[in-house]
Amino acid sequence: MIINPRTLALRAQVEDIVKDLQHLSQEIGNKELAGMVGELRNRMTEPYMFVIVGEVKAGKSSFVNALLESEREICAVAPQPMTDTIQQILYGEKEEIVVVNPYLKKVFLPIDILRDIAVVDTPGTNSIVERHQEITEHFIPASDLVIFVFEAKNPYRQSAWDFFDFIHKDWHKKIIFVLQQKDLLSEEDLAVNERGLYDYAVKKGLAEPVIYAVSAKAELEGRYDQSNFSTVRDYIRTHVTGGRGAALKLKNNISTSANILERVDVGLHTRAEQLKADTAFRLDIRQTLDNQENKSNHQVGQLIENLLNGYDRITKSVGQELANGLSFPSMLKRSFMGIFSKQASITDWLDELAKKLELNLNAELRTKLNDGVVDLADSVQQMAKMIDLKIRNGSTAVRNDSYIFEDISEKRSSVLRELQDAFARFMSRSENFTDTRIFPENASVSPNIAAGSGAAIIGMILATVTHVAVLDITGGVLAGIGMLFAGITAGIQRKKIVQGYEEEIRQGRNRMEEALESKLRGYVRTIKTRIDENFVELDALLANEEVQIVHFRERHAALVGRLTEIDRGLVVE
Repeated sequence: MIINPRTLALRAQVEDIVKDLQHLSQEIGNKELAGMVGELRNRMTEPYMFVIVGEVKAGKSSFVNALLESEREICAVAPQPMTDTIQQILYGEKEEIVVVNPYLKKVFLPIDILRDIAVVDTPGTNSIVERHQEITEHFIPASDLVIFVFEAKNPYRQSAWDFFDFIHKDWHKKIIFVLQQKDLLSEEDLAVNERGLYDYAVKKGLAEPVIYAVSAKAELEGRYDQSNFSTVRDYIRTHVTGGRGAALKLKNNISTSANILERVDVGLHTRAEQLKADTAFRLDIRQTLDNQENKSNHQVGQLIENLLNGYDRITKSVGQELANGLSFPSMLKRSFMGIFSKQASITDWLDELAKKLELNLNAELRTKLNDGVVDLADSVQQMAKMIDLKIRNGSTAVRNDSYIFEDISEKRSSVLRELQDAFARFMSRSENFTDTRIFPENASVSPNIAAGSGAAIIGMILATVTHVAVLDITGGVLAGIGMLFAGITAGIQRKKIVQGYEEEIRQGRNRMEEALESKLRGYVRTIKTRIDENFVELDALLANEEVQIVHFRERHAALVGRLTEIDRGLVVE
């Protein structure tokens, strides 16, 4: 048996890891990485490749048939030289010949030993050197062993040694020499040729040449003690398919797998760093919005307090005038004067007092609103502008630092580019700064008033809204006061009238405060929510990234652990 069972078991374990590594690469979605792992997997599952070279009629085909212990002829043996076509002999479920080109054909045979061993049977070395390069381009680099077959009676054919120079200089592959047909020479002549071959190989630069004299005829006829093929098989098991040779090949596959996993690890680290940066960017956006909302709401509070102070001052002044005017002397004076002048009657006085209250309230509150909403509009506009600036000038644009995850990097870059474009569109549309559900009074306000700068109309919107709100409230207060004043003619009750006035003023004050709080703070909150909604796609990407990175890290760690365990147990003697 040419293949060592322990080698087969270890190779199977490594193949299983590489298969899972290929699944990981496919899940990552990088074509170059998947191709690299696929190529590694193909190489691992390929059988050991023996390239047989030598002069025409050196006995190469007979040697291959004997070496592989096949019950049937694997390589054709003919009395005349075979074609100069290279034959790659491989395992196949059915016998088949595939012509690759005029100089290469693949022969598939249902022979079990070919599951583990592939043979490249070449034509004469003179034909190889002179006519084509397939063997040196495709088979020598991937070969596990090159076997030079010479006739035992003449191991000095020049074309064979020319080809040896050709491949040994560039590839330094494992090479052994075989003197075939040893049964045609005496032991003395055979020993002389063995020694001559050894010296010539050393002269050609091969340290400690390995030479075996064999008889394929004796092996095929069952005269195993005379064929010497057992020593060739022992060498192959020890140095190629088992022992150090197989271990080195597995070590190489393990090293390649570890290198690929290291690249994945670097890519994962870069990806995690990018996620960290983008998460910090997103947190900064949220904090900026929260800070700006707090700032705007603080201005709302100051504006409302200022408005209520003006409301209190005016209503208190009018209330004091009402109380003084309802004193008995004053009422008596007005009643007497009313006989001579209609304008001086109690009714006229109360009408004038109500008009005075309305005029003073509207003038006071309108002025304060005009001043206050400008600051509030600037604050709300600044909220949007700050976010726009952070999006445009932030350092979170993703770099393709790792080709492993270039698709993910490109997707992230695309999301951020779209975020920039989408927010630019958001800023340019004035309708994004209005809301008929909150401000139904402004449904008729044209969104095109300030085209290209939606935030520019905020001041006008707020002014209109708050002005309408205040007029509604003051109007309600005045209506209540008007009804209260109308009752004076039915009987003058100074205390009751003053108390009624104060109650109407208190209720009106509460309604105005609640309406301003609801409308102004609600408006700030609405704009903040609309700004934040631009980040929905980025939020989804970051959430998915967090899950994906954890998933890939777990897969990566498991593969590294399995590979390390096998590597520790693999001893290269």
